[in-house]
Amino acid sequence: MTRLNLTRRTALMAGATLPFAAALPAPARAAAEMKGAAMPGFHRFKLGEFEVTTLLVGSRPMEKPQETFGLNATPEDFAALAQANFLPADMSQNFFTPTLVNTGAELVLFDTGLAPEGITGALAAAGYTPDQVDVVVLTHMHGDHIGGLAGEAGATFANARYVTGSIEHNHWAAAGNEGFDAKVKPLSDKMTMLEDGGSVAAGITALAAFGHSPGHMAYHLESGGKRLAITADTVNHYVFSMQRPDWEVRFDMDKAMGAETRKKMLGMIAADRIPFIGYHMPFPAVGFVEAQGEGFRFVPASYQLML
Repeated sequence: MTRLNLTRRTALMAGATLPFAAALPAPARAAAEMKGAAMPGFHRFKLGEFEVTTLLVGSRPMEKPQETFGLNATPEDFAALAQANFLPADMSQNFFTPTLVNTGAELVLFDTGLAPEGITGALAAAGYTPDQVDVVVLTHMHGDHIGGLAGEAGATFANARYVTGSIEHNHWAAAGNEGFDAKVKPLSDKMTMLEDGGSVAAGITALAAFGHSPGHMAYHLESGGKRLAITADTVNHYVFSMQRPDWEVRFDMDKAMGAETRKKMLGMIAADRIPFIGYHMPFPAVGFVEAQGEGFRFVPASYQLML
């Protein structure tokens, strides 16, 4: 039998605390209001001598994701892939993530989100103002990439020059597109046109990634021996478009070319084992690519880019 060693001091202390504890009111439960789901608005890391910041300018749920990410898949196959990846088959979450790169000489912004207030708010959260942006790179001309260029107050980036692919610009200039005509066309005199392999700035090179749009561009960054790909909308979903790159995406204007570009780009990133940023990847939108079966697997970055 265990003998309790109860000294006079401990007995007195126990006797003193018991009535006090018994008199305490029951603890308050849920005294604070619910705050709702939230996530940070920016994510920053070093890439050699560059500093890279991803900016979350919006996120929203999407019903019936197969109608966007798996047009040529059977409902059974789509549901099975969703379940295997712990996802619902009837709902997805979309993210909109421009990228800011400080090269040490220039502040370069890739894409501008859906509206001026979104990109200016994200910049402010990350510690920047729109007038600090030196270069705005437009990967392509879809509304969720050009929407932040201008609003009722005029051009958002007062001191910037603009860069985009020539094929992309020329297509939309002739298309009579309302968004392009309102947001991009007034800036054409400040626009530099690039071809595949063209340079935005030292260490930032354009990569043709056609299919999602006629002249859609991705970009390769290299600084201090470190590399990164900015893939824009080459890949639209981290599961459905990566594990099944042949699945057609509703917003790909040339669906066959979009699939071929996905396989080529993801194959390169996987083979070179470099990180990438995808505009619609789950925020902070940074990860790696692993070849897997008939497609690829998204591996979210953890602490690799902190080292």
